[in-house]
Amino acid sequence: MDTDESRRESGDDPGTPTVAEAVVDHMLARGIDVVFGIPGKQTLPLNRALADRDARFVVARHETAVTHEAWGYAETSEPGAMAASVVVPGPGDMNAMNGLKNALNDCVPLLHLAVETEREVRGGDGIHETPPETYDTVVKENVLVDSPAGAVPAVADAIRVAREHPQGPVRVGIPKDVLASRTPQPAVGERSPSAPPAPPSEAVDRAADLLAGSGAPVILAGGGVRRSGASDALRTAAEALDAPVVTTYKGKGTLPEAHPLSAGVLCGGSSTALRNLLAAADVGLVVGSDLDAVATASWSVSMPDRLVHVTLDGDDVGFGYETELGIVADADRFLRAVAERLGASDEPNAEGARGRSGAERAGAVRAFDEERFSALADDRDADDPLRSVEVLREVRDALPEETVVTADAGGFRLWTLVSVPAAGPQSYVNPGSWATMGTGLPSAIGAKLANPDRDVVALTGDGGLMMCVHELHTLAAEGIDVTVVALNNDDYAIISEEASRSYGFPESAYGWADAGLDLVAVASGMGVSAERVTDRDAIGDAVDAARRLEGPALVEVVTDPTEPQASEWMTRDR
Repeated sequence: MDTDESRRESGDDPGTPTVAEAVVDHMLARGIDVVFGIPGKQTLPLNRALADRDARFVVARHETAVTHEAWGYAETSEPGAMAASVVVPGPGDMNAMNGLKNALNDCVPLLHLAVETEREVRGGDGIHETPPETYDTVVKENVLVDSPAGAVPAVADAIRVAREHPQGPVRVGIPKDVLASRTPQPAVGERSPSAPPAPPSEAVDRAADLLAGSGAPVILAGGGVRRSGASDALRTAAEALDAPVVTTYKGKGTLPEAHPLSAGVLCGGSSTALRNLLAAADVGLVVGSDLDAVATASWSVSMPDRLVHVTLDGDDVGFGYETELGIVADADRFLRAVAERLGASDEPNAEGARGRSGAERAGAVRAFDEERFSALADDRDADDPLRSVEVLREVRDALPEETVVTADAGGFRLWTLVSVPAAGPQSYVNPGSWATMGTGLPSAIGAKLANPDRDVVALTGDGGLMMCVHELHTLAAEGIDVTVVALNNDDYAIISEEASRSYGFPESAYGWADAGLDLVAVASGMGVSAERVTDRDAIGDAVDAARRLEGPALVEVVTDPTEPQASEWMTRDR
């Protein structure tokens, strides 16, 4: 064997790209050109390859943020578009697990590249070494590259699996010594994700008959509508049926909430009127939702007696609610088919027998909700701190309609879900059933990278922000133009309220009244322009000025830690 051939087989040929270079080239060829991560000695082969190519590597300040950033990128992009995250073994990988689980629950695609312990050290308790199977339960698929020649094929398949419905995060563990080697990679043919299942025509016919014969139909749209790109089909079907549309946490915005058939979001802060709308309907179409315990308050929300449930997972059907017709199918393909069937139906439509149109029924819910918002805003003395709902109204009024809004978890998120209208499926981001705090700011970073020409605003409370506050520095260091609006009540107020009401703790038991947080000082110290607001009339101008500023900015708004929680106020007797 001659020297050149020997070098090629051993992976030492300087004319052969490194495995890291080949991996990055394949990612770029498959449309992944944004990577979030923190560099470590183990990741440097990848960092070198990314720096030498047309890829954006965003350096975060903690690994908990990187998967949230990739999640926010995908959530505000067209279905199938995705980013990648890169971490060191062990602590870095495990810090990123929270965001991987969040993406898994939300069925959001991302490629997670974890640089593994070198092969010759594995099993010897090397630095940061963890068993690769540690991550099996937080990703759609977990792949360990053992053979150096298998790196690109593994990444290629991971991208396909992540994009295949139901979508989700895929982890690929590649040892550092493999990435640094020059092992030739096999050519990988393009294999597209398999198409999601189409609904059987007889099931579509039966669903259309049930819905067309309904006297008071309702549609409940979940995150599957977002992930399948079915927003247009949802609108067409709702209009053909003349049915109000309620969405879940993850379905918010799939029907733009300015549409007259939009009735709001089913969540912990849903009003009595919205719950009654669902309970009073005689036929319900649930599409793209698993009807999880978070959205349905552990299945205590009353649903129509007759349910058509469309989901990609047959195990969802009949779990929590009796279902008359279950259909395992893609949301977009089903909604297009049923809308066509409804439009061509010869069945006598019950619309003439309905007491009110779909728009009137949805409008009654919105009017009830608006009355409750106004009552809360008016139910305070002039010197009292602001209520979340009045702050959020001022913020939304100050923003262009096409603004991308990301919302953190926490008590204020319920107010955001019910009172901040979403303009479209890629215009609003919040975590679903995982409900992890500390996502608002990182997801806004991802959203801005995906939408550089749109305004991006992160809505967060002080509790959620402090769980990712390090990413303010990422905004400044990377020059990412995001506006952060932080509602600061110096309290874990939703916890304090429950502690006081149910467990006899004093008011604001988990607050910091004696050690208040100055978010303006924190943000300014990290290079982010910041302003504090205590007056409602000043909120709009402050948010508008922050939005127009070239570069990142934060607006801190002081709010009332003892305000009623949405779950209590929106169901309180008037």
